[in-house]
Amino acid sequence: MSKASHRAINYSASPLLASKTPVWRSKFIVAALALAFAGLAGRAAYVQVIGNDFFQRQGEVRFARTLELPANRGRVLDRNGLILASSVVAQSIWAIPEDVDKADPKLKDLAKLLEMPLADLKKKLANEDKTFVWVKRQVDEPVAKNIAALNIKGIYQRREYKRQYPEGEAAAHVVGFTNVEDRGQEGVELAFEKQLAGKAGSRRVIKDRLGHVVEDVRDVIPPVDGPDLQLSIDSKVQYFAYQKLREAVQAQKAKAGSVVVIDTQTGEVLALANYPSYNPNKRLNLTGEQLRNRVLTDSFEPGSTMKPFIISRALEKGLVKPTTVIQTAPGRLTIAGSTISDSHPHGALTVNEVIQKSSNVGTVKIAMQMSPREMWETFAEAGFGQKPQVPFPGAVSGRLRPYKSWRPIEQATMSYGYGLSVSLFQLAEAYTIFARNGEFIPATMLKSETPATGVRVFGEQNAVAVRKMLQMVTGPGGTAPLAQTMGYSVGGKTGTAHKQEGKGYADKKYRGFFVGLAPVEAPRIVVAVMIDEPSNGQYFGGLVAAPVFSETVQQTLRILGVQPDMNVKPQIVTETVEESF
Repeated sequence: MSKASHRAINYSASPLLASKTPVWRSKFIVAALALAFAGLAGRAAYVQVIGNDFFQRQGEVRFARTLELPANRGRVLDRNGLILASSVVAQSIWAIPEDVDKADPKLKDLAKLLEMPLADLKKKLANEDKTFVWVKRQVDEPVAKNIAALNIKGIYQRREYKRQYPEGEAAAHVVGFTNVEDRGQEGVELAFEKQLAGKAGSRRVIKDRLGHVVEDVRDVIPPVDGPDLQLSIDSKVQYFAYQKLREAVQAQKAKAGSVVVIDTQTGEVLALANYPSYNPNKRLNLTGEQLRNRVLTDSFEPGSTMKPFIISRALEKGLVKPTTVIQTAPGRLTIAGSTISDSHPHGALTVNEVIQKSSNVGTVKIAMQMSPREMWETFAEAGFGQKPQVPFPGAVSGRLRPYKSWRPIEQATMSYGYGLSVSLFQLAEAYTIFARNGEFIPATMLKSETPATGVRVFGEQNAVAVRKMLQMVTGPGGTAPLAQTMGYSVGGKTGTAHKQEGKGYADKKYRGFFVGLAPVEAPRIVVAVMIDEPSNGQYFGGLVAAPVFSETVQQTLRILGVQPDMNVKPQIVTETVEESF
């Protein structure tokens, strides 16, 4: 080994090494390091122990997400189990704008698939500060597959549910529709929202910045699907009634029309339709006229359809009998300076004929033998002035003023349906009294297996007597021979009323309606039809509404399996007696 390796290091040779370091400096450095480590330890203790909850929350705010697991909405079924509304899987397109290449030529293909202008698509993707933006919700499955095939960076899909309505516009006002969030907006979808919606589940996860799930942080809570809802509606009856109503509205050049069919055994609504309607599967540019469920939301003066209730009460009180003669000549009657008239002078009429000919004068003479309170109670017991017991949005109660405020002329006009207002649904419901031998039954939109329990309004004998009068209305000499139906006996009452506008009545604007039952001896259904503002030269209910009643009754009774009770064709005459209104 060389001598150099054993040579001692000479510290004094270097002035830097030869200088003495103060003791306090080394102690200061050691203390500073110890303090730094103590600070780090304290900070770690604060983060891990003392402030742990705060930092956990901050982490969760940035990366933890609770994903809602949507419940599958319950189906809406008709009485026979046919689907009126159901949910199908639909993909929704979303994007992370900053990740999308705005110059990508495939964006043009994407815009075409989404049926939107390219400029609108780029506008949605313009805000790069956002990490999430909906591009289009609930696209059809073939479209979603084609979009996925484009493989555009920053464009993603999310699975959702979309409602489909197989019956389209025929059942639109019954079923209604949901919005893009799958919440009911109209009809049954809105009325039974809580029941159909079910209960959403949840999944707590940690996501990365791209929205990808990294890890589950707690157990998944599964969704509870909504139960199916079975309505009383019969799809076949509903479709046929809607078709005949639409044809009548178009033929009469009317503003609108409505029809409702009720099963008198159970109170079930077999059909409820309005025209104009809408397609719940395609709801762009809808108007209020299309959305209105007129059967329940529109009220009107019911005209002559009130007369059977007045006659029934008079029979109950013993004021008249069906054969009692009422002198209606000269076809006019003055009360408190106001004149009430018939469409034609009829002379002496029996009570049966007062209904058959729809005489205002005859009805008023009978009604004025009662007190206002007795008339009011009759109307109230028939359900007028009260909201129908159906959970439908917008159902009106109509208008029935307190009897204490009635003047004599008002009592007179109310006897033939002026001065009060009802909905078509209320009118159909009220006529169950005559179909059920004097019992009123509430209508229901849900399927019912048991016979309805009625509330007695009139005695059975008197209700049957009035039912025979209603049959005379549809026979020769009545106001509605066009209501006669092949193979089935029918009875009913026509109504024609001026339309109200402001504080008065519109010139040459009318509503024509007809409400009746069939078969007469053992009624199974009540059908009410209303045609709003017919403008093709006819406006009487017996001419514009009765034919829809006839066709609807015939088809409905066949579907229900009711045996015909007539072996002859209906005796329809060419001349129809005009009703008074």
